[in-house]
Order: sequence, then C-alpha cells, then structure tokens
Amino acid sequence: MSASDLYRLTATDLLAGYARRDFSPVDVTRACLDRIAATNPVLNAFCLVDEASALASAQASEARWQKGESLGVLDGVPTSIKDLFQTKGWPTLCGSKAVDPDQKWEVDAPSVARLREAGAVLLGKTTTSEFGHKGVCDNPLTGITRNPWNPEMTPGGSSGGAGTATAAYMAPLNLGSDGGGSIRIPASFCGVVGFKPGFGVVPEPASITGPLVGSGPLTRSVADAALMMSVLARPDARNPNPASFTTPDFHGVLQDGVQGWRIGYLPTINDAPVEPEIAQAVAAGAMRFRELGATVEEASLSLPGETDIYITILSAGTALLLDRFTPEQQALMEPPLRTLAAMGRKVSGVDYARAYHQVRSQYIVALRALFARYDLLVLPSMPAPAFPVLHDYPGEQTGEWRADWTPFTHPFNLTSSPCCSIPCGVTRSGLPIGLQLVGPWGGDRAVLQAAMRFEDARGAFPPPSEANFA
Repeated sequence: MSASDLYRLTATDLLAGYARRDFSPVDVTRACLDRIAATNPVLNAFCLVDEASALASAQASEARWQKGESLGVLDGVPTSIKDLFQTKGWPTLCGSKAVDPDQKWEVDAPSVARLREAGAVLLGKTTTSEFGHKGVCDNPLTGITRNPWNPEMTPGGSSGGAGTATAAYMAPLNLGSDGGGSIRIPASFCGVVGFKPGFGVVPEPASITGPLVGSGPLTRSVADAALMMSVLARPDARNPNPASFTTPDFHGVLQDGVQGWRIGYLPTINDAPVEPEIAQAVAAGAMRFRELGATVEEASLSLPGETDIYITILSAGTALLLDRFTPEQQALMEPPLRTLAAMGRKVSGVDYARAYHQVRSQYIVALRALFARYDLLVLPSMPAPAFPVLHDYPGEQTGEWRADWTPFTHPFNLTSSPCCSIPCGVTRSGLPIGLQLVGPWGGDRAVLQAAMRFEDARGAFPPPSEANFA
C-alpha cells in the first residue's frame, strides 16, 4: 500500500503496522490530512482541522514507537472529536453563532482527555447540529454536512460530521455522542459502526438531560469500536454517575461466539412503520445469528407514550441550556432549537418528575422483563434510509420539532441501554441500512461481541463510491 493510501487502514491495522515499522504515525497522519483536504470541501465533515498540532502529536508518537515505548492502545491513531466536546486549545462552538470563540479553551472533556492520554492523534473537530438538538447535521455556523453515499442526502446527526468522516475515510476513529440516536442515526445512514454505551460506562460530566446522553465511537469496524471503548471507559474523577470505577476489557471478548444465545428479533417497537427494504434486510440480518448457533425468535416491545416522555425530558434540559444565553444570543440560534426550548419551559416540575422517574422506570422494568427471556435484541436502527439535506425529518417540513421519525433509537436512551448500529445492506437507491443490537444494562461487551460475529458473517461492507465526493 502506498503512503498516500494509508488513510484506508483501520486503527487495528495501523497499530500492527506501527509495531512492525511498516509505516509511521506521521505517514498516516499526513495521509489523513490530505484525505480531509481532498474531500471536506464537498462533504463538510470537519469544522476545524489543526494540521500543525496533529503532526506534532504524530511526531511524538513516532518517537515513542521507535524507542519501543509506545503508549499502546491508540498511540498514533488519527482521531476526530465532535464539536460538542470541550477540547483544550480548540474552540467548542457547538455549531452555534451564539458561542463566543474568543475565550480560553483550557479543558478536555473526559472522553477527549482519555483519548489524548492514550496517544491518539487529534486531527480536529467534526460538525454537529446546533447543540446536538436534532438528528441531522446542518447548523447556522458551518452549514450543511453531506452523506458520502449521496451528497444530496443527510448523513444523520447530530454526530453527522463523525459519521461522514468515518464513511469517507477521513479518520479511522471518530468520537460522537448520542442523546436520542445521535451516534446510531449517522452510523445507519452512512454505513458504518456506531456504538452507544450504556449509561455511566463512559465517564461524562453532569448533563442537562441526565442519563440520556452517552459518548461513543463511530468506526469502520467493530474491532476499532471496541478498541476505542477500552480507552473511553477509563475512569474520570468528574464523573457523577455510578459506573466507570473500573475499565472493562472490551477488546478481549471479541473472539467469543454467540453459540447458545437467545436473541429476540423486534420487527418494530410500538407498531412504528418500517420501509419494506429496511424490514427485509434487518430480518435477514437477524437470521444470520441462527447460522452462528443462536436461537432467534420474533419478540415484541411496547413502551406506551415513549416519544412524549422523551421530548419532555429533552425539552426541559434544552430550556435549561438556552437560558444560559442572553435573548440576543438566543436570537442567533436555529428556530427549531428555540422551539424545543420553548416546549421545555412549559414542562412543570410534576410533569418532569413523572417522566423522568415514574414512566422512565416503567420502561426500564418492561425492558428487563424482555431481557429475562433474551440475551440480545435485534431490530432496525432506522425505519427508513437517509433523506435529503436541509430536511429536519423525512417528508413534509412543518417547522416543528419532532422525534417520531427515530422510533428505534431514543427509547434506548430512556432505558440507558447499550446499543450498536452496524450496516446490514444497501437499498435499491444505493443507501446503507443499519441493523441495531441492544443489550441489557451492563451488557456493553456482549453487544460488541455479537456485533463482531455479525460483521464476520456478513463479510466486507462496500464503501461509498469515490465519484460521489472526491
């Protein structure tokens, strides 16, 4: 492989190559920076690229590998950071004109700190919807991010820049966050792997939406996602959540099988409609687990009113966020974001307590009952493929804020479940289809283990055509 093509390698392959001295972190970083320069003008996945810092980090990594003193794990692997994570030395603008870029940026968020400590080469920051408030990826500050499979389509969001960067081979490792599907929607729409850990597994600072949000990887392979998780899950003193006192061995279980597992296949949740092509591909994907020695049977899950409960919690948190800004700053924000906050200001304390504590607990109990029968659930990541850019959801654009078009992602934010979206097919129109694996709380390793077995059985998944964006 020529030096200019090194951006195509996975993180796992890069680390093996570094150990053999086939190439260096500097070679790989330059290849990734060149790839970003060639593709980002069309796709707009990165809102910030720091070439000087990335090359300096790569040179330091190269010196460690030459001395036999590698930090291991992620040393020298190019990585992107979603622009919702505080990153020392870089502005965190959250896709908003309301955030002042001229301030001191001196703190790394826990996930960023762990990546930096592990020797990852931070390339820059990827785009997001404004403050991550919607499941697509355009914002008033940096514009439209596009899908490598078809640039007229959205990559999903809010980690859309990370999804696009992954699919277009801009970086092997990409850090995203997921408060209602923001990792899994881009993973599904862009044909990559996206893992949302269970609540508390990855240390997070206190969040305005409580347990809804989790940080996790978007990668081109399950092995890379597990590798990244082995770093992200390391403890951080700023974490107020009950988990993350020890770091699980995510990577070490990936060779284990699913022989004898009981798997529940959910064609839908709450009778949400699924496009026939999606339903067929996901059903076929679920049946692959029979070939791997698991028992697979159709199951059902009813979570009455879950979309309203989700919106109650999210909107109240969004109101709390926006109220930190002056009226003049809020006027610079996208109208649907302001609409979501206005909805939250109407939520009473009693309504919030009922949603957060009472009804959400009922959902968790219902899901635990299902996991008493099954080790893993399989269902669609999304009910439909990617749709056009500048649409906040499929179909007619009414200007309202909606969550009903993501019926298979946000329920598992409410229940704090670990989930993984992995590509399982392509539509007749040439857009990826995502299959979602969901495990019980504490089942993060099992989800990745099953995803690895599915990936092996599925075989190599085709990348998007270079003609779309290069």
